[in-house]
Amino acid sequence: MTETATRATGRPVRAGTRAPDFTLHSAPDQTVSLHDFRGRPVILAFYPADWSPVCGDQMALYNEVLPEFQGHDAELLGISVDGVWCHRAFAQQRKLHFPLLADFEPKGAVARTYGVYRETDGFAERALFVIDGDGIVRWSYVSPIDVNPGADGILRALETLDARAEGR
Repeated sequence: MTETATRATGRPVRAGTRAPDFTLHSAPDQTVSLHDFRGRPVILAFYPADWSPVCGDQMALYNEVLPEFQGHDAELLGISVDGVWCHRAFAQQRKLHFPLLADFEPKGAVARTYGVYRETDGFAERALFVIDGDGIVRWSYVSPIDVNPGADGILRALETLDARAEGR
């Protein structure tokens, strides 16, 4: 199947748009809502699946640069269609220090609202969103599914948010 045929059918939420709110499980008995982070930037990192090589490398990289994200007062949230138990095992094995949220039931519902669910494949695109403290998407990027998008774009978006807040 070609890349075009397997891409998400929706369009990713664009910069300047209010980020769709959501509540997802971060553990069997805990949920996280986007609105919990109002007043500070949020990075949403949608990824296809725990345990895949590119996803593992991407999440490990974000774990390494987490202090830089936190230096911008930003919260990082990883989101995939895997369940909470899978996320727990993956996070423990990779020693991740940020929440992985389960877009599991109904499968891909949040990815769909962000326009990054791949219907044909049953998982999310490798997509990044930086949301400001007012809940507005300020930057987004959809990477080719087999490419780790890195952290440079996220960091540039956070620096732009900082500059805007300082009135530069």
